This record gives sequence, structure tokens and C-alpha cells, in this order.
Amino acid sequence: MKPQTVGIVTAGEMGSGVGAFLHEHGVRVLTWLEGRSAQTHQRAQQAGMLEVPDLATLVRECEMVLSIVPPAAAPDIAAQLATAVRATNADVLIADCNAIAPGTVRGIAHVVTSAGARFADAGIIGPPPTRPGNRFFTSGPGAAEFAQLAETGLDVRVLEGDVGKASALKMCFAALTKGLQALGTELFVAARLLGVAEALRGEQQRDMGNILAYLDRATPTMIPKAYRWVGEMEEIARCFDEVGLPGATFQGIAEVYRRVTECDDVPVDEVLDRVAENCARYREVSSIA
Repeated sequence: MKPQTVGIVTAGEMGSGVGAFLHEHGVRVLTWLEGRSAQTHQRAQQAGMLEVPDLATLVRECEMVLSIVPPAAAPDIAAQLATAVRATNADVLIADCNAIAPGTVRGIAHVVTSAGARFADAGIIGPPPTRPGNRFFTSGPGAAEFAQLAETGLDVRVLEGDVGKASALKMCFAALTKGLQALGTELFVAARLLGVAEALRGEQQRDMGNILAYLDRATPTMIPKAYRWVGEMEEIARCFDEVGLPGATFQGIAEVYRRVTECDDVPVDEVLDRVAENCARYREVSSIA
């Protein structure tokens, strides 16, 4: 049966996109935006999301609450939701839809279920559902309940297995897509610094034109999102560490995105040049150390 009232924390690009889709398909969508920017409040309003004053109201009035926040904020939001559930004795499903490692989501599941809520592990692949290509994957004991959102038209796919399976799929998928964009960024900057950018591009066009075309499309859209991807790469590093692979690879990728984030006041077509300029500062720090 389609849920009647769904909560979303919070109304970022993905959260507001999910909220808008659900609202358009007859679901009452609530959100909690304490401390958020005016832009976030406006985004939620445009999506048809209704703001509530606190998390206690959110968990009490909703059948399910979706946590859609930057990865680094996921554990804190889960703890706050658990506190609200415990205070209200709410009958609610909490779904963590963030890009986090299986170990992280298992810890969140313990916090949430210990407070008395039900839990679903969920991973989002693709853009917000207001655009084509969005898929939700879910696993764990709350997966079947979460999958009721498919009755709104969302593409929800249940993975057999416990909490962590959906997050694992998200981690491995993002490791390639976002990892490739970071690798491209790093090698393009290195080529600028080494004076071989033009020659490199010619060789890439000859031998790997499809990959170069992908990077040309993806890099400009990556730049304004890079600040969110730092934490996601750190979660991928943890995910790989958990299975005995070198997570340090993705700690390095997190650093690439951190450096891109430092250039948030620079026009898109100048960001790689600014990252290259900033490398001199990092070389100085490294030589001192």
C-alpha cells in the first residue's frame, strides 16, 4: 500500500527531488529544516514539501522517514532521529538513503532499531527521480516496507540480504563513476603542470575517446558537487578497508575533491587551472614536513 505521509531529511538537491516526485504522485511530504539555508527552505517549498518544527513531529506524523544528507552527516542525523523516536514512541520506518559504507549503515541501523523504529538500508543511483535514470536499491528487514514507495512510481529494487547490501552496491557503483571523475581531474591537472596537456588530450582522443567524452561531460557538473563527495569517498575508503582492499586509494580521491571544493568561487572553466596553481602551496607544505 502506498504510504500517505513520508518525511525527508533534508531538502538538498536529491532530497528535494525525491520530495517533489512523491508530492506529484499524491504523497504528503514533510521535512525538518532547522538551521538550513534560505535556499534550502525555498527548494523545499518549490517541491511541495511541508516543514515541521522538530524531528519529534516528523517521526510522529510520518509512516517512513528518509535520511538523504551528506554522507558525513548520516550518523548524527540517525542519532537525532533515534532520540525523537524514543521520545515519542513513534511507529515509523527510518530509511538511510545515504552514500555510506556497509559498516557505517549497520551502526546506524543499531542506533535506530534500539530506539524502537524499523530500519531499511537504501542506496540511490542516478539523478533525482524528477529526471530519468533514478533507481533506489534497498535491503534489510525494512526493505519490503520501503519498497511500497514503488507504488508512487519510484523505481525501487529490493536486494536479498541484510542491512549493508544496498549501501555496498552504492559504494561500488560510485567508486567507478566518481572515482573516474577524480582520476580525470587529477591527471588533467598533472598534465597542465607538466606541460603535456595538449599532447595528452590528443592521445586520449585517439585511444580512449569514449572515456574522454564522459569526463568532458561529467567534470563541469562534478565541480559544484565536489564538497559533498569528499565524505562519500571517505566512506568508500572505509567500505574497501572492510573487505581488505586498499581504502587509501579513495582517501586520495577524497583529497582531490577537497581541493576542487577550495575553488568554489572560481568559474567552472577555470577550476582545473586554479587547482593546478594551488599545487605549489601543497608542494611547499610537503617539503616542510
